[in-house]
Amino acid sequence: MSSVQSRHSKVDLKPGTLLSPVPAVLVSCKSQGRRPNIISLAWVGTVCSEPPVIAIGVRPTRYSHELILKSGEFVVNLPSCDQVEVIDFCGSRSGRNVDKFAEMGLEALPGSAVGAPLIASCPVNLECKVVNRVALGSHDVFFGEVVAAHADPGVLTSAGTVDPAKARLVAYASAAYWSLAAPVERRS
Repeated sequence: MSSVQSRHSKVDLKPGTLLSPVPAVLVSCKSQGRRPNIISLAWVGTVCSEPPVIAIGVRPTRYSHELILKSGEFVVNLPSCDQVEVIDFCGSRSGRNVDKFAEMGLEALPGSAVGAPLIASCPVNLECKVVNRVALGSHDVFFGEVVAAHADPGVLTSAGTVDPAKARLVAYASAAYWSLAAPVERRS
């Protein structure tokens, strides 16, 4: 048996962040006396339903980390497939040096429950208040309770839920962006 193959015909891999796909999001944040900023993140996930809580992983060296730490709030904006250039731009420039809203021509809408702005062109926006922060190593995890949620009317189903295909939401996997096209049929 090769050192790379296990007894179950699987290839052993180096432990890592292989959970895939993950959402590609734009997190907006702002603290007192500072201009709003946007950070692109893929280390994001739902961790609780009652109350609704989202976890985001942010490197302590990032400008957005400082803003979220000081303000205790952030907005998770779900971009559509036609916004991948915005995701790349906001993930490769520091808000210390660049006004990302201005550079990308993005409209900032006021939040209804937090001071951080929503990104108007994103089809879904989740306003969050930080309920906990855990330092894990390369990243700190901010746990944000969703205190307000917004969606463009055109991305909703008849039941009032977000349709990922209509919203053309973006996922990140294997160093690339992926679209979420259609649900998988279930047999049952």
